[in-house]
Amino acid sequence: MDSQNLYDELKEMDSHLGATAAEFSHLHESLIELMEKNAELEIENQHLRDRINQITEKAGHNSPELSKSRKNLEKLYNEGFHVCSSYYGKRRENGEDCIFCTEIIYGRRD
Repeated sequence: MDSQNLYDELKEMDSHLGATAAEFSHLHESLIELMEKNAELEIENQHLRDRINQITEKAGHNSPELSKSRKNLEKLYNEGFHVCSSYYGKRRENGEDCIFCTEIIYGRRD
């Protein structure tokens, strides 16, 4: 192999390595952004759970005042399903609370 071919191959390999390093750097930055966003969302989610707990406690979560239909909705909700109009019938992921569902079950009673 002559030295010109060797030099050309090394130059091409250097170019590929530079592109790979740039792509890796971009992926690393994207991962950091996603991890930061995930941490923010976890904190916000915990604050919302705390707020839902406050609302349900004020509304008398286990109150005997619930009508039969609301008790049925409560039962479905406790089994892990949404009862709100936005997500009705869909499974709640990881048992997370839904403020819309709790509002329907424990909210204003007309």
